[in-house]
Amino acid sequence: MEGSIESRVNHEVENWLRWITRWRPATHRGRARLCHQCFGSPIIASAGLAVDVPHVVQHALSMRMKIVIDASVDEYTERNLPLLAHELNLSERRQSAQAYRPAEGLEPEFRGLDLDPQPAADAPYLFTFSELAGLEPPGSPPAAPEPADPGGDFESEPGQGPGRNPQADHDPDETAQEPLPPLTPEEKAALRVEIGLADEFATQVGRRVCAELQQQQPRLLAAIAEHVEPQVQALLADLDSTLDSPLWPRNP
Repeated sequence: MEGSIESRVNHEVENWLRWITRWRPATHRGRARLCHQCFGSPIIASAGLAVDVPHVVQHALSMRMKIVIDASVDEYTERNLPLLAHELNLSERRQSAQAYRPAEGLEPEFRGLDLDPQPAADAPYLFTFSELAGLEPPGSPPAAPEPADPGGDFESEPGQGPGRNPQADHDPDETAQEPLPPLTPEEKAALRVEIGLADEFATQVGRRVCAELQQQQPRLLAAIAEHVEPQVQALLADLDSTLDSPLWPRNP
């Protein structure tokens, strides 16, 4: 696993280094809240980008490392956790039935960001991407009420356990439209165990990614100094030359 993680991290760092040469400061959009993907992230801290680095630059690296972690966890799940893999596959089929998914197919630096900018009181939206993403596909039947589930926290959404309704594996439309029976208590217990194993593996991969980023830190900081810092300083100099301070004396 270590060699694979090392090569994947190096590959994504190379992609980030190529992207950083094209980065330019944005002047048309700000954020009203913190990005939970980047704020306090051990990945950003391991890369040495936690201080005095624009969020967009941090986010681009963070999402590329998320690709590495997600791919490793997906492979582990497919090999070792059959029940969880089955449930995730069914959930993916249901999501694929959505009419429009604007958050998919984006470059890594745009993943995880808000689909829509912050609204302005004097400029209402005719529609938003978030609203379009929540629309049901045309002709889909209304969702059936979920059955009572006295056995635990897992509901029939996202799917079903192996061996129940075998046609679901071969008919995506049926899987996406027909309500599925709830998981049995035994299946819920087994699913909890597999989710715990997947979380534990994800933590191990994340630690390995952080260790590799610490090795890559000199290259990352050199790229920041060469391509990002001069643009930030130029932007600050431009603001300094155009903004007046109320404490400065004014010419009569």
